[in-house]
Amino acid sequence: MVQAWLPKNPSLTTEVGINTATGGVSELLFTLVQQVLDLVVLPWRKEAAEQQFDAEVLELAHQALATVAASDIAVAEYQAAQQALELERAEVDATEATALFAELQYEAKNISALALARARTDGQRARLQLARAELNAKERREALNRLLGLSGAQLQWTLAGPLTALPASEPDGAALEDLAVRDRLDLAAARGRGKVLEKAAALARNSRVLGFVNVGVDYHRFPDGTRVIGLAGARAADLRPTAGHHRATRGAAARPSAASTSSPSTPARTCGWPSPRSAAARRVAVQYRDVLVPLQEQAFEQSQLQYNGMLIGAPQLLVAERELLQTRRALVEAQRDYWVARATLEQKLGSRLP
Repeated sequence: MVQAWLPKNPSLTTEVGINTATGGVSELLFTLVQQVLDLVVLPWRKEAAEQQFDAEVLELAHQALATVAASDIAVAEYQAAQQALELERAEVDATEATALFAELQYEAKNISALALARARTDGQRARLQLARAELNAKERREALNRLLGLSGAQLQWTLAGPLTALPASEPDGAALEDLAVRDRLDLAAARGRGKVLEKAAALARNSRVLGFVNVGVDYHRFPDGTRVIGLAGARAADLRPTAGHHRATRGAAARPSAASTSSPSTPARTCGWPSPRSAAARRVAVQYRDVLVPLQEQAFEQSQLQYNGMLIGAPQLLVAERELLQTRRALVEAQRDYWVARATLEQKLGSRLP
């Protein structure tokens, strides 16, 4: 910003005349000139520097919001992994209890060796799934730590709670398009840079002549001792476009195509809501939340009542419990998919969804 107010260094030319007879200095000429264009564009340079600075700030802010959205994705994935881990642990307890009952029943000759082998297999499979769930939760937590740059004592954080429940309604897709066009910070930064390029191209077209004119002060001491101070000026004879003019002209010509690739309507089209993934995840989550989980809970309650009435045995009750746990885990996965899709859209929009 400070450099924008500083003109380029002037050019100093010195000529010294030597008297061949005496060997002394007989004539001096000093000329100090400054390019006119450099003085003319000082206000524009300041304005361009301010606009460029604002564009950089907007770009950094957009990157910060993108990091926030990426953190939301990582948090949702870790929350889901942690909830799935708890459900897997409960399922391991249920399968181990089932296997224990199977051992007792087999010793009492009430079940076959095949039924016992199946119970044991289910127990080992549940343990394997638990190990995978523990590894997944650990990896998700480490990924979140890396994303947030945590270390040392900061790694001892805990979750505030489980995944947030689904919102009652979804934001309007048309409103999101307006939001993407109006509030995306990277697009605002691109528009600011475009204005700078437009002014640079216009300046290059309109100031070709001034670019070759220099003005300044001239001091001349003649051999007879006369001293003269006056104005000095210089103008190059070759008025062909300079390299800088060519670059500016090419930039102005290339700008329309660049603008078309980063058109404000582009992000609105590419991040429409609801996306197929988020819509499917929401339908699945709602189906589990409103239909399947309540039905499975009713089935488990009825199994408990029949077990208390000695109408079914403990193995059947444990099977009902495992089915309920599996259904709840599927609900957690559907909720995770929804929130990941929502955070992905916020990452594209560069702002929070209303």
